[in-house]
Amino acid sequence: MMNLPEKIRIATLPTRIERLERFTKYMDIPVEIYIKRDDETGIYATGNKIRKLEYISLYAIKNGYDTLITCGGIQSNHSRTTAYLGATLGLDVYLVLKGKEPLTLDGNYLMDKLFGAEIKWVSEEEYAENIDEILQDLKDYLKSKDKKPLVIPEGASYPLGLFGYIEAAKEIKEQLDVMGISMDYIVSSVGSGGTFAGFLLGQSLFKLETEMYGINVCDSAEFFINKIHKLILEFNKLYPEYSNTEIQKDSIKIIDGYIGKGYGIPYEEEMEIIKVLAKTEGIILDPVYTGKAFYGMLKEVKNGTFKENSRILFVHTGGIYSIFPQKKHFIF
Repeated sequence: MMNLPEKIRIATLPTRIERLERFTKYMDIPVEIYIKRDDETGIYATGNKIRKLEYISLYAIKNGYDTLITCGGIQSNHSRTTAYLGATLGLDVYLVLKGKEPLTLDGNYLMDKLFGAEIKWVSEEEYAENIDEILQDLKDYLKSKDKKPLVIPEGASYPLGLFGYIEAAKEIKEQLDVMGISMDYIVSSVGSGGTFAGFLLGQSLFKLETEMYGINVCDSAEFFINKIHKLILEFNKLYPEYSNTEIQKDSIKIIDGYIGKGYGIPYEEEMEIIKVLAKTEGIILDPVYTGKAFYGMLKEVKNGTFKENSRILFVHTGGIYSIFPQKKHFIF
């Protein structure tokens, strides 16, 4: 198989693939559901972001950067993972977080502070309209203080970061070959687009025979189809040696309809599914990404999007720390 670029090895890989037999029996679901345990990439690095950041951090160190700048929501998994990575590698980390500073330390925000990240707060309106300018201004300020900062976009969703899930597709292909099975579908949450874009590229590169579906947890399906296609085009331009086929925009499958009232706002059906999976399999989803995507996947089984008696691999992209600030939404 094709060799991928060098990276720093921090994540615990490969992550397991497990079958959810008790859950599917309990829920009486007419498909086989498997789960890719990317929540097990590490205690502090748990989730999908570390796969991307392993490639980015090596680039940063090789090129003499001493500071990482990135952005996200208050409970951003990506921001927490970047803060952890900075503490691990001796790099300063600056986070631009949207919203108001919470009155209490909890979840990923607590981890950000423990890992020593400096935090700049901006309103949701400022973030939506001017985040690129805000990041550039912070970069310029740090440069004036004789720092050498690297700006990492939200979710590490830019071409270099895509290698994380190109590699994950390769990993899944190898695991399924050893298991002697194939998957009819692979399903993942979509929140910034980089994970899904990497999966599509990896699927093509390593001949992973399956259908890829994303379930968006913010914005719209149209928004992410355009963004993911743009990311793939940018990747192919920068890394032509890893591009063996053109991925058409109309082949990108994103399922809308499971956001609820908004990003990071849980709803009752989602929280109930999180509880059922936890008690039947000992696996905890998060209310922001994987809970909504997993619930959406189950609904799409009922809707006929995923055929009866098929095999589905759900990608658990982590997020355990964000469950604690949402504890009020659980009803026991």
